Amino acid sequence: MSVQVLLPGALASLAGGAKHLDLEPAGETLADVLDALAAQHPLLARRIRDETGQVRRFVNVYVDGDDVRFEGGLATAVRDGAEVQVLPSVAGG
Repeated sequence: MSVQVLLPGALASLAGGAKHLDLEPAGETLADVLDALAAQHPLLARRIRDETGQVRRFVNVYVDGDDVRFEGGLATAVRDGAEVQVLPSVAGG
């Protein structure tokens, strides 16, 4: 299975500048995708998940355009060829 992870510039710097990462996770859930990402880019993974392994509160993750907070969180199914987009929340005024 192959999945593409899309990163904004702010996070791409933690992945060697790559905004598109092709991963082959061991399973078919978002947790499996993030585990594969952590194996290749541990610094990036720490910005996405907290110490308990949960997606950080101010990080938004989408699988094929669907917000995983409303789809099952880390248990969200990820199909072969899916796009997983990771976006840090933007705050300010």
